[in-house]
Amino acid sequence: MNDSSPAPAPAPASARTAPKAVLTEQDGPVLHVRLNPWGQDDTLDSVVLDDLITLLDDLHERPDVRILTLSSLGTDFCLGADRTEYQEALAADPSGASLRRIADKAHRLCQALENTHAVTIARLHGRVIGAGLALAAFCDLRAGADTSRFRMPEVGIGLPPAWGGAMGRLVAEAGASRIRELMLTCDAFDADTAHRIGLLHRTAPLDRLDTVIDSWVRPLVRRSPEALVLTKRMLAGYARADRTADVSLLDSHLLTAALHRHPGT
Repeated sequence: MNDSSPAPAPAPASARTAPKAVLTEQDGPVLHVRLNPWGQDDTLDSVVLDDLITLLDDLHERPDVRILTLSSLGTDFCLGADRTEYQEALAADPSGASLRRIADKAHRLCQALENTHAVTIARLHGRVIGAGLALAAFCDLRAGADTSRFRMPEVGIGLPPAWGGAMGRLVAEAGASRIRELMLTCDAFDADTAHRIGLLHRTAPLDRLDTVIDSWVRPLVRRSPEALVLTKRMLAGYARADRTADVSLLDSHLLTAALHRHPGT
């Protein structure tokens, strides 16, 4: 019997060819996630956030993925949030609602990264700026090239450090005193400093950075999956105990209010 129903319309060319903002490759229980696969700007725009949120949400149904590595194919790991996108969103919707939705995605992403069952490993190189450092901070383990440079520039450009609820996480990881200094001064700092204050667990020359990552992955894949998940969640719980007055849900409102006052920032 012939099917007389019309054939479905082909997807628009833009939908078929739109590149993904992240590249993924699975090697057994290890999922490698790489930012900037197509040479776009090394920033975290809403397309990157959407892809990462979807990926992490999907991991709830993928217990076979036990370790996730996060790296970048760009010149730098990440240069921060896409401020141009913020300004365009505010110009298109002066109420700030669209901008808040973008900023809320950052919070959802960081919470998903912290809560995923997989052990997460950040592989950092080049510049790691603002939101890029925030994203890395939510990974369980962090290794950086010894040539990496870090900076939290928000105060210097007239914005609060309000991306993804990262302030609480950074304070828990590196201590209030050092994070206070680096946020207020906006000083750049090197990999040795990041290692000394706890933002990096290991440093290595760039050509040996994958060896460091592998030195973590090999023993982790031999561990009991149940023990890893339970330990990760216990550690997250104890870390959050230091954030009992967590106001990170207000980050998108703080950022929107700041940009309203200084739309050209």
